[in-house]
Amino acid sequence: MRVEASRSLLCVIDVQERLLAAMPAAEAVVSRCRRLASAAKILGVPSVLTEQYPRGLGRTPRELADDLPAAIEKMTFSCAGSAAFMQAIDGRGHVAVLAGIETHVCVAQTALDLLGRGLGVAVCVDAVTSRHGVDHDTALRRLEAAGAVLVTSEAVLFEWCRTAEHPRFQDVRRLVVDRPPAATGGS
Repeated sequence: MRVEASRSLLCVIDVQERLLAAMPAAEAVVSRCRRLASAAKILGVPSVLTEQYPRGLGRTPRELADDLPAAIEKMTFSCAGSAAFMQAIDGRGHVAVLAGIETHVCVAQTALDLLGRGLGVAVCVDAVTSRHGVDHDTALRRLEAAGAVLVTSEAVLFEWCRTAEHPRFQDVRRLVVDRPPAATGGS
């Protein structure tokens, strides 16, 4: 499955202040999510941002939220349980590019529900994390077995451009020149 800009929808899931405080790879995941959000904005790829119970878990950090549409608040772990989320993605692409936290909860449940609805799902392995490595690693194996494609954020950016001759390639290339901190799945 190719991740094409014209057929993609970026979904940034629950990258929120109080959740980030518990994540060992928080800085790297926020950086990778920002890179994806910036590239999506440059290339005209539609994006969706969700927040799980923001009153209790806080909001998306401003530096990430600035490149994304207003957050869709949800109470269900799967974004697909939110009517507003499903309305936002209706007819907007055939591949959902997922990033966010936690890999084994909201990201996994969203991926499984979207796969069940016939959408392609690409999970950016360097832009998702969990508190514990075993949860992160197990979720990625489960999602791949269920049909999700595992990718990196950098791979998505270059697939969205497809060629160095893309009119916005240099803008996107600049997003990967300064490498963000290394991401890990958890401790």
